[in-house]
Amino acid sequence: MAAKSACDNGGGVAHMCSNQSPWAVNDKLAYGFAAVKLAGSSENAWCCSCYELTFTSGPVSGQQLVVQATNTGGDLGQNHFDLAMPGGGVGMFNACTNQWGAPPNGWGAQYGGVSSRSDCDGFPEKLKAGCYWRFDWFKGADNPDVTFKKVTCPKAITDKSGCIRNGETPTQ
Repeated sequence: MAAKSACDNGGGVAHMCSNQSPWAVNDKLAYGFAAVKLAGSSENAWCCSCYELTFTSGPVSGQQLVVQATNTGGDLGQNHFDLAMPGGGVGMFNACTNQWGAPPNGWGAQYGGVSSRSDCDGFPEKLKAGCYWRFDWFKGADNPDVTFKKVTCPKAITDKSGCIRNGETPTQ
């Protein structure tokens, strides 16, 4: 089915999968999903690829997040990972109002989202854990600096997304 994105003008019925929220593996490692734009590359090259992000500033310095690119970041800067996390702000394309009945600019600030863990309590049940993750594992960080490298996707990520690049076998 070629459903139109809910983010398009006029709105469609296709939304981001609500199970693509981040989760902690342990205190230093988490898995998640992101919109991506990489310098010198194209969407065809990064779609469904995984990247190990190592945070180098802020409260998450030294922690790692492995993300799968499940969205393109046409409005992003170069080498930019826009992390998919409930409560992180809807950005330029708000489909949360249509899908979840969120306020017109999403929950919290359109760019930046909610400001406290307790704000997550009012989210739909399917989104709460990802919102809590933002304050528990991600420690409320706001755009920390990061280094990144391409890695083979963990099976735990591809099991959620259903997306595996040709010729790649997910790692356990």
